[in-house]
Amino acid sequence: MKKSLLAFALFLSTITAFSQTEISGKVTDASGMPIMGTNVIIKGSTSGATTDFDGKFIFTTNLSGEQILQISYLGFETYEKTITCDGTAITVNAILSEGGNSLDTVLLTATSTTRSQKETPMSITSIGAKKLSTVNTSSQADVLRSIPGITAEGGGGEVASNIFVRGLPSGGQYQFNPLQIDGMPVLSTFGLNSSAHDVYFRNDIGMKSLEFVRGGSSILYGVGSVAGIINYTSATGSSKSKTTLRTEVASNSRYKADFATSGPLGGEDSNTFYALSGFYRYDEGPLKTGLATEGFQLRGNIKHVTDKGSITFSGQWIDDAVQFFLPYPLEGGSRKRPTGNDGEEIFTLQTAAASDISYATPNGIYNSPIEDGVATKGGYFLTDIKHRFSDDLKLDAKLRYSKYEHQFNLFLDGSGVSGAKAVETQQEFLDARGLTSGDFTYLNGQPLAANALLFENRILDRNRPLQELMADIKFTKTAGNHNITFGTFMSRSQGGDFNVITNYLGEYNDRPELINVSGYTVNGVTNRGTAYTNRNISSNKIALFVADEVKLDRWNFDYGIRYERASGDIEVEGTESYTVDNTGIANLDNVTWGNGSFTRGHVSADDFAVVVAGLYKVNDDLSAYGNFSRGYFFPELRGTKFDALGNPSSYDTEKIIQGELGIKYSKNKFSGTAALYAVTLKDRRSISFVNAPGGGFIEEVDIQDTSTYGLEGTWNWIFANNFNFGGSLTYQGHEITKSEADPDLEGNELRRQPNILSTLAIDYNNSKFDAGLVYNYTGKKFANDANSIELEAIGLANLNLGYTFDLSEDGETLRLGAQVFNLFNSEGVTEGSPRLGNNQTDEEYFVGRPVLPTRVFFNATFNF
Repeated sequence: MKKSLLAFALFLSTITAFSQTEISGKVTDASGMPIMGTNVIIKGSTSGATTDFDGKFIFTTNLSGEQILQISYLGFETYEKTITCDGTAITVNAILSEGGNSLDTVLLTATSTTRSQKETPMSITSIGAKKLSTVNTSSQADVLRSIPGITAEGGGGEVASNIFVRGLPSGGQYQFNPLQIDGMPVLSTFGLNSSAHDVYFRNDIGMKSLEFVRGGSSILYGVGSVAGIINYTSATGSSKSKTTLRTEVASNSRYKADFATSGPLGGEDSNTFYALSGFYRYDEGPLKTGLATEGFQLRGNIKHVTDKGSITFSGQWIDDAVQFFLPYPLEGGSRKRPTGNDGEEIFTLQTAAASDISYATPNGIYNSPIEDGVATKGGYFLTDIKHRFSDDLKLDAKLRYSKYEHQFNLFLDGSGVSGAKAVETQQEFLDARGLTSGDFTYLNGQPLAANALLFENRILDRNRPLQELMADIKFTKTAGNHNITFGTFMSRSQGGDFNVITNYLGEYNDRPELINVSGYTVNGVTNRGTAYTNRNISSNKIALFVADEVKLDRWNFDYGIRYERASGDIEVEGTESYTVDNTGIANLDNVTWGNGSFTRGHVSADDFAVVVAGLYKVNDDLSAYGNFSRGYFFPELRGTKFDALGNPSSYDTEKIIQGELGIKYSKNKFSGTAALYAVTLKDRRSISFVNAPGGGFIEEVDIQDTSTYGLEGTWNWIFANNFNFGGSLTYQGHEITKSEADPDLEGNELRRQPNILSTLAIDYNNSKFDAGLVYNYTGKKFANDANSIELEAIGLANLNLGYTFDLSEDGETLRLGAQVFNLFNSEGVTEGSPRLGNNQTDEEYFVGRPVLPTRVFFNATFNF
């Protein structure tokens, strides 16, 4: 009997031994460069691994018989090979070709495990390094415009793009969706002193990928977001050194030099790697104002691979200034770019002449920094630790410290003077200000032509320093089919918000000269210290979350809960009118300035989010998914008001319910997705900054409910060798369902949100010649909640061409390329005047921001 049991045990051990098959290998691109982070998996199973810095992988599986090994990475075609698992070690060395099916790419954002898009019950768009390099000269709006469900307004230039996601109401910028670098947000608190997250960094050729996760499921991890997360991932080094140099010139005197270099630190067997990238840029465009854009950025990381994980130190330093373009008076009716006094077309009313404005204040002489535009100086330091305690327990911890000096100086969209027209004759100017007479001259004393039109404008100088410390810690435990993540996110943020408004008078010309009016102006200034605000804000946030990602044979489930508490301290300086000069002109002798007394208040709120999501794999080609979330949004702290006793206004969270049903299909050369979604928002604290009678601003607050439903589709089809056709189509219906301030708004569409969005893109690449044409369509939309101003649809086409020369057998190449933004010089207005709000009308002149005109770029990229 004992011999029988021993024989049976030996038989079982033999079966077990043969059931364990070791699979190893290496993954490289066509030039032999190892590809780190590649997803290697046995199709239809949980057996697999990801490649290390050398592109190597190794894992074991209990599967037996004939199986399909699948290797995928963003921007490359998926590699598949049939293998036989019989206990014999298998080695697979794969060379990936560029291109590929986006649904098979590995995800890094809003998930705790390595999964492809096809296996994730969320809507996600991924863009690889090669595609990003063709738009790295553009604003975030130009990068994100092709993502379905996103309305992206970019007429303001390189920074402060307005991003609207799936019909969530917003005043613009990034109010509902954080911008992240390497998994950590640029800002953790919305509205601390700005929502323009893109002012703190610029794209460069050191970016490896971009992922945009849409929908409420993205609220669970890290900083959390009810609308979605935009995450850029930086390239890291490998065992093979690699360097890219790129030079670029463009119309309107643009010069730019980019570089990215990476490799090992130490000898061949080193486990430490570096990557460094950056740029220098000088630019007088895209609209010539006489005010230059100039600066540089450096980013880098050092990564050390340990036996059980890795530790990465990364950072950024930026010293850059760009110009920001706001709405200005266009032709009424047609809304085309107008003709100035000199008969020439007006592209901008911003002018270098305003950079000389200075005047006395109670604190001494104030010199406007308007010529600096949007200026950012500073950086961040990030530590990222990944550690495996065991095969079923891992840690992912990030700590980031940021500190920036930041100014956001901009030209506004008119005088803000009550009763004044946007563009005025000289007599209309006098009448609107109660003046009986006045001589109009240039600053040199030369008389202004009697029929010359005038445009009084304001400059808003903003000083917005920022420092922030944040931490994101996650533990993931694997138990059978469950991957359970426990995590916390914490942040401490401090920001200043110092603002000064000054009025000046100019002629109605492109880049106008300043104008004096006898008895009313000095050096073209019509009102010194029109308005003054000074706020200091600090914020503390802490969140706890637990989530489970379940992988079954055909089902994948995600569910989790998050609790978060936020508090803020706000101090606001009081103001007074001070007499600082004796010109005899009230607007110039008296200045509104801070009086040194502060009103202080503390607010806090907490809330929770719940997410449930599931995906069913109908077969290897088709998946169906759905997700539901109940989330929240903390209102912007800078919008907190104080009553007469100094008590702050309520600080309640805004409740957001989202649901989505969709399918994902991928077979051979075609992939596509379709999704139906719905979003409702309760007690939205909608804030509009509108003109005050004296030229300053009034914050109009309305408590609103809104609802949106949408249908979203995407496709990608490799219809011939080297040809790719992709695109997206989104239809969304939306309305204001409650307005406490104005019930007449109920039933209206949301401002600045179109019903139709679409992208069509065709690409060709045969490894030598590459070409791409992208057409983005944004449908009609309303400029305000009152729906009194409708903006026409906009279509923009962008062209990219290049030819690559092989310089050596070692993979050294030179690519000569050209890009054309707004290929057909299409016209359109991205927004009306946000300062006029529901009071805007379409008269002789219409205040709006037009899309930027055609611009041509030429570049040379050297890889070695």
